[in-house]
Amino acid sequence: MTEKKEKYPSTFTIENFSSTATLANNDQIKIPIGSSDKLGEKEYNPYEHRVIEHPNTFFGAVVHLLKSSLGTGILAIPRAFKSAGLIVGLFGTIFIGVMCTHTIHILVKASQKVCTRAKLPSLGFAETAEEVCRQGPAPLRGWATFAKNFVEIALVLTYYCGNAVYVVFITESLTKLFAPYFPETASWDQYFKLMILVPLILCCQVRELKHLVPFSFIANTSMIIAFSITLYYTFAQLAEVKVSDRNLVTTPAGIPSFFSTVIFAMEGIGTIMPVENSMEKPQFIGCPGVLNSAMTAVVLLFSAIGFFGYLSFGEETQATITTNLPSEEIPAQVVQASISLAVFFTFMLQFYVPLDITWRRIKDKIPQNRHNISQILLRTGIVIFITGIAAAAGHHLDSLIDLVGAIFLSTLGLLVPVIIDVIVLWDEGYGWFYWKLWKDIFIGVVSIFVLCSGTYTAIINMMTG
Repeated sequence: MTEKKEKYPSTFTIENFSSTATLANNDQIKIPIGSSDKLGEKEYNPYEHRVIEHPNTFFGAVVHLLKSSLGTGILAIPRAFKSAGLIVGLFGTIFIGVMCTHTIHILVKASQKVCTRAKLPSLGFAETAEEVCRQGPAPLRGWATFAKNFVEIALVLTYYCGNAVYVVFITESLTKLFAPYFPETASWDQYFKLMILVPLILCCQVRELKHLVPFSFIANTSMIIAFSITLYYTFAQLAEVKVSDRNLVTTPAGIPSFFSTVIFAMEGIGTIMPVENSMEKPQFIGCPGVLNSAMTAVVLLFSAIGFFGYLSFGEETQATITTNLPSEEIPAQVVQASISLAVFFTFMLQFYVPLDITWRRIKDKIPQNRHNISQILLRTGIVIFITGIAAAAGHHLDSLIDLVGAIFLSTLGLLVPVIIDVIVLWDEGYGWFYWKLWKDIFIGVVSIFVLCSGTYTAIINMMTG
């Protein structure tokens, strides 16, 4: 068992993964060493072999999943409805929510199956991909290491690019905040990026997750304040609006942007396995289950925010709905200040996970006496790299969101899980008339459509916007 523990180090050291919001507190999961269980007497049950200091309850796991999905991305959902129209946006959000929930379901099921076969208590996302290939058909077994590296690198890039979205988000909010008092700052988009670069570099030198807890509290409190005031403005605007004044359906050209934005905002594939691995009872999937409960709430909230947000502001709906608030009013300025603060500290939390993966991969190649300076240089360089991505995106927050959603989250959240499912079901069969295979192919086609069309649309908008 000791050998197994060493084979999958990231399963036990990475605290959490999230595409949109705050890191959840997640205890490390340790494999019991020297177990004398007679495993041959019955099928191995991963849950019976998990040793967790503070296991997650049903409610706690639901809260973690909600935190991972209800981040700043939700403020971009009204713009997605603008791209698709009220009716398409409403049913499209439900469709994407069901699809994302299903792919998470099959990923967790696949992880549980390979854990049972390999007699492992738990596996992370990347390790699940590796073990699925290792246990799969003979031609795929040589690809196991590649599968793990692909998923892990994709997760890292997802976080880094997601942080670039945060930088653009902060500068957009700061521009909106200062412009009423200093009109010349309306064009200071790139200058604000340089201004926040130094504070970001300094704050991202924090190396212990426990030291980030106060910043998490500040981020959550600021987000609640900003979100509450934004909802007030949104619903106050509804009294003057008629549904007939809004598009129920738009042209097909808006569909790629719609899909990319909703997937960016909703998809929290990186946080799934750490949360599931923190549970001692098999309550994550099933009915009602942690997953179904959390995703039902997410889909309903996203649908409501998107529907009423676009209904309130119509064709004036911006990349983030907070930009639609009247700059000259004090409550709206409180929103801009709060959202800037919340996203700044969320950046630090999101930065922790990919940096931890990156450092773990290179630290053994660096002399021990140079670890400290190497970490400082690595953290500084990556923050500069992320800010450079944001600077290249300019003020195109909407296009950057579409790009990250299309390239990374459609691949990790939709395509990779269905490929894993196809491999896992190889020996078991695909059901009547291969319906499971056709279902996976359909989701894969949707993923590739979002990847290609969303990326193309986002790049064109950046070049012409």
